[in-house]
Amino acid sequence: MIVKECRHVVIGGRKPDTTGKVRDIFDLGDTLILVTTDRISAFDVILPNTIPGKGIVLNSLSQFWFQHLRSIVPNHVLTDDPAMFPDPFTEAAEELRGRSIHVRKAEVFPFECVVRGYIAGSAWKDYGDTGRVSGIELPGGLSLSEKLSEPLFTPSTKAEEGHDMPVSFDLMANDLGVDMANELRDRSHSLFEAASEHAAGRGIILADTKFEFGLIDGRVHLVDEALTPDSSRFWKADRYAPGEPQESYDKQYVREFLLGIDWKGNGPPPKLPDQVVKGTSDRYREILDILTS
Repeated sequence: MIVKECRHVVIGGRKPDTTGKVRDIFDLGDTLILVTTDRISAFDVILPNTIPGKGIVLNSLSQFWFQHLRSIVPNHVLTDDPAMFPDPFTEAAEELRGRSIHVRKAEVFPFECVVRGYIAGSAWKDYGDTGRVSGIELPGGLSLSEKLSEPLFTPSTKAEEGHDMPVSFDLMANDLGVDMANELRDRSHSLFEAASEHAAGRGIILADTKFEFGLIDGRVHLVDEALTPDSSRFWKADRYAPGEPQESYDKQYVREFLLGIDWKGNGPPPKLPDQVVKGTSDRYREILDILTS
């Protein structure tokens, strides 16, 4: 039986071995059970509210992309059917269904591989401050939400706590080696291109996203999640207008509310109003339907 304790998942009396902002992780040795909860974070802080159905959306959308993109790079998934999980997780199969996966354990690289097709978010701020993004000099006069001449690869560190920090490709290559850094960059671009093409066919712009990779048996695999509203910016193509913020299917809706009350991760996180919770839930479910129906 699955038990909720402090918004974390407890199964058969067993607590997660690791908890992230959204996922509870059970370590089985060579494999992991990843349970995607309904928690939501902003500015690297977990908020008091949960978003009903969010975990199922994230897990389902990741599973769709893992299958859709597996010809480009293999992934770590063994099964998303809880009836096939090892004990005691089969006892909670119905509660886990839709929000959990059994995966192979990977040696995860300490970088998030971010690809940006449009300038928004932290990249827009960095560009305004320095004219650069992750050390890459961009042309002057770009507008908010403008499409870049070509997608940028802008890696960042993976922080256990606090903010991920953007780094240059050279720093990443110095840490991982040039050949591995090139492989991660090239695979990230290929994934972004394929996902963008699929999204465009559904009337959606993939503005940017981040991937995580790890080694399994010496080969690069896509791990964690893929192309979800938590890790990507999805915009409506028919309402795209450069020079202004875009209507989006991601956490920006929550961030805008928090910015409107002048909370940027400083102090105790505020509780989200019911309409923001519902609006977020609706947006997440809608992008799942659009991309996978």
